[in-house]
Amino acid sequence: MEYRKLGNSDLVVSEISLGSWLTYGGGVARAEAEGCVRAAFDAGINFIDTANVYSGGRAEELLGEVLRGVPRDSYVLATKLYFPMSETDRGLSAAQIRKQLDASLRRLRVDHVDLYQCHRYDPETPLEETMAALTEAVRQGKTRYLGFSEWSADQIRAALALPGERFVSSQPQYSILWREPEAEVFPLCAQQGIGQIVWSPLAQGILTGKYLPGAAPPPGSRAASTTMGVFIQRRLDDRVLEGVQRLRPIAAELGLTLSQLALAWVLRRPEVSSAIIGASRPAQVTENARASGVKLSPDVLRRIDEAFALQASS
Repeated sequence: MEYRKLGNSDLVVSEISLGSWLTYGGGVARAEAEGCVRAAFDAGINFIDTANVYSGGRAEELLGEVLRGVPRDSYVLATKLYFPMSETDRGLSAAQIRKQLDASLRRLRVDHVDLYQCHRYDPETPLEETMAALTEAVRQGKTRYLGFSEWSADQIRAALALPGERFVSSQPQYSILWREPEAEVFPLCAQQGIGQIVWSPLAQGILTGKYLPGAAPPPGSRAASTTMGVFIQRRLDDRVLEGVQRLRPIAAELGLTLSQLALAWVLRRPEVSSAIIGASRPAQVTENARASGVKLSPDVLRRIDEAFALQASS
């Protein structure tokens, strides 16, 4: 496993990190979830990302139980807030930041997180209020650093113009199939010392190659699940799946799986500090961790682009 610095912070994170969206405490059995965490540590992964809203708090609770007894300085722990935890508990107000951070710390069984992130931008709360409350959380020692997820370039600039603690991380969706952050977010954040922690680098499993054009999702896959497949179903377009299959010979020539190729593609960008994987089985963690350190040549990158250019012209 190789490691990268997270923005202007002193956090050094593994190139591959372990996420917990729609898995731990929800769609994955406890034993498998525990096995995934153990496999992550065995592979050298030191960065774990979660959120208060994942499985209604159960993901944080499970991680708190699994991580109990693990030396706190041996891993980097991140969580988030914004989405509703109840009819009245949502957003980035000062009251919510204080309440939700304390609740997350209780569930995680720690006295601080390394990174506290705004899961989305809150248009209903003055940005000044949000940043002041986040600054207070840092100065109280409840979080070491601050981050955000899926903020626009204008929203990022507005936050950076305010006094107080500065963001050190951005968490955008980014993959071979979704490249939008390259246009504005990546360059702005690079100028400001903000590292990227990208989510869905495998496009919710599409880039693993498990979904075939014209075929039903395989049993046991995310797309076949009534609880976990809602978000992926709308992306299972045969033209996209055909493009993914054109990546197979490229990966095979390099001795990589499709997942490893997709992760190496994301990590080719120096702006990316870590790529978050979601795993339901320990073997998936081990496989994906092996993408760390893989370098793709310009010719390989060109062929990856051509696989989907063929799709666009068909």
